[in-house]
Amino acid sequence: MSHTPPNVRPPTPGEIRTMAARHHMHLSDEEVADFAAVIERTLAGYERLDQLSAPTPKVEFTDRDSGYRPDAAEDPLNAFVTKCTVEGADDGPLVGYEVGLKDNVALAGVEMTCGSKLFEGYVPRTDATIVTRLLGAGATITGKLNMEDMAFSGSGELSATGPVLNPRSDEHVAGGSSSGSIAAVVAGEVDVAIGGDQGGSIRIPAAWSGGVGHKPTHGLVPYTGVVGLGHSFDHVGPMARTVEDCARVLDVIAGHDPLDPRQGRVEIDAYEDALDADPGEVTVGVVSEGFGLEESEPGVDAAVRDAIDAFEAEGATVEEVSIPMHADGLPIWNAVVIEETTALVRDEGVGRYGTGYYDTQFAEAFGRARRAQADDYLTTLKLTLILGEYLSDRYRGRYYAKAQNLRRELAARYDDALSGVDVLAMPTTPQTAHEVREDLTRVEAIERALNMLANTAPFDVTGHPAVSVPAGTSDGLPVGLMFVGGRFEDADVLRAGDAFERSVSQT
Repeated sequence: MSHTPPNVRPPTPGEIRTMAARHHMHLSDEEVADFAAVIERTLAGYERLDQLSAPTPKVEFTDRDSGYRPDAAEDPLNAFVTKCTVEGADDGPLVGYEVGLKDNVALAGVEMTCGSKLFEGYVPRTDATIVTRLLGAGATITGKLNMEDMAFSGSGELSATGPVLNPRSDEHVAGGSSSGSIAAVVAGEVDVAIGGDQGGSIRIPAAWSGGVGHKPTHGLVPYTGVVGLGHSFDHVGPMARTVEDCARVLDVIAGHDPLDPRQGRVEIDAYEDALDADPGEVTVGVVSEGFGLEESEPGVDAAVRDAIDAFEAEGATVEEVSIPMHADGLPIWNAVVIEETTALVRDEGVGRYGTGYYDTQFAEAFGRARRAQADDYLTTLKLTLILGEYLSDRYRGRYYAKAQNLRRELAARYDDALSGVDVLAMPTTPQTAHEVREDLTRVEAIERALNMLANTAPFDVTGHPAVSVPAGTSDGLPVGLMFVGGRFEDADVLRAGDAFERSVSQT
């Protein structure tokens, strides 16, 4: 009698041949028969796995409602997917703060859509690690915030529910992929928000919508419970109206999490305590290669130059630095992201090889959705998966591997430049927010989704911390100035942003 559990069906001989062919093997009939017998005996052991209970993160602060989807009258910017109320501890540094979560951050009992048709109705059973930390610090979570479909655009117009409007101009989009996060913050609907950043998705919307967004050092803030694109470049961090609020939130959410396979050694600091520096205590290296890009608008470059000049006039030490390899950052990022994202999708959205927590609930939902609804993928994700599969197969992962090696060299070049200054500076994005359009062709949508990444994306593969702060306007639209610091020197980045904010933004 077979001991194979009924929910683990052995492969048929045809399926064995199919699986072998995927690995370029051609099996004889005898091999197929032998392997079928061994496989059936091996799968019998899987019955025990189904009998065991795997540990899952404990959900705290369980008094919560599932929330509701606001209508356009209540949410004119399309910033929210769900409005809800989940109250945290009675005391802590975030008591009185209303916090919004990008809708790829798991909040148990509340729908998580990832901005996509594929996950409508999906309700996580566990909280992301940062949610547990926010609630433990006294925050009240009041919403799940809209985002670009599966986080695969920087424009803010490609959510499954339509564009997220810019809180400074409803004729423009907010920027993405953390579009709803910045819109809700700047509009005053939440005090702070959590965003994710794989190519600039915290900093781009901050720049375009006139807010503050901090991408922490890679691994400083645990990503456990947040839907990602690739373990080597996933980041999650705070978005707010002030640098001080970003620092206060970072104090709460930063630190080691044994469940996160992205983390290695983690160095934390007292981020809010590091603020209140005088401009004279900050040295800035202005990266010449961050200006005059193919996509650069002269008004953006001029606004950032004027802002840096004003900071220097307030006492900051400013010098020009050249990092020629910065121009190679986007191609390096592309080569890493395209194949790694493709691999993560193959691995049901959770990946492999790490020793942390694997969300089996999400993996099952993702696996079902991608097999049944892949035609509903966002255009940019379809392109990525096609190209990633081709590059992996045709060139045997050569370019992914080379880019992973080059990212260390790129990081070293930034480190060299940082050895003489506290922070590097450049425009966050080369242009201001895109105007809302409803008649985009497929190619135009792809271009508008990705044409603002040249300065932000390199620091996702090198892991350096970066903050975008408001730096004036160009043609009436917000412009962002980005400060970048050494890895795990987030305090320096926030200190520089705070000094700039206090001395220049209010001058």
